[in-house]
Amino acid sequence: MKIDFVKYQGAGNDFIIIDDYESDKDSSVFTVDNINRLCDRRFGIGADGLMILKNHADYDFEMIYYNSDGRASSMCGNGGRCIVDMAYRKGIIDGSSCAFLAVDGPHKAKVNKDVIELEMTDVSHIECKKTNEFFLDTGSPHYVVVVSDLKMDLVTEAHKIRYNPTYREEGTNVNFIKPITGGIEIRTYERGVEAETLACGTGVTAAALAYTREFEPEAKRLEVIAQGGNLSVRFDKKGDGWTNIWLIGPAQRVFEGSIDLNLIT
Repeated sequence: MKIDFVKYQGAGNDFIIIDDYESDKDSSVFTVDNINRLCDRRFGIGADGLMILKNHADYDFEMIYYNSDGRASSMCGNGGRCIVDMAYRKGIIDGSSCAFLAVDGPHKAKVNKDVIELEMTDVSHIECKKTNEFFLDTGSPHYVVVVSDLKMDLVTEAHKIRYNPTYREEGTNVNFIKPITGGIEIRTYERGVEAETLACGTGVTAAALAYTREFEPEAKRLEVIAQGGNLSVRFDKKGDGWTNIWLIGPAQRVFEGSIDLNLIT
């Protein structure tokens, strides 16, 4: 069976997107093994995750997301920005704004040329785990550690948190951030990918909120430098939590093609 796809990247976070807006593809095709092979960087197309763009009666579209391990995942911020760009290019979005449904609920988005702004879910609180270590959910669970140097064996350090008894079963993403003039730098280990990714939208969002909570409580926007590019997060404080949270950054269509699943299974 051949499947048409589009490859996207947002700040180096890359995705396979399959358009199922007008058709109704057999969902049995998207098995854990098939998705894992499609995302494999040697035997497949290669990506951090795979998304399906689907029609929805109450929203402009629906986003179905899978991590590269082939399993259905929680929200992906950069993936959300990329699929919005694809929907815009296909004319699914009427104008420069839209509302779509993801696994964590509805999201709004805005298109400004190659910059996509995505409204994230509200955050009610942040847990302070240790000095300069935080845990919060921005659509996906994230552990944030403030460090003075990002030159580290990231996977080894992240595994100490990702696979400790607290998070071993459900998993958590792990972010290390370093304060710099005007913002922060970040490196992220993603569960489901089980490796470092060049950027993570929900991770960038989590890091921005955790950092400003602790060090810049009056801030309403933060610039974040990921390994694959620059992103911004703006937000409003509301009591002990945050609302009106927007992830802002580029989304780039890289290439498109078709692949025969019979050749990779």
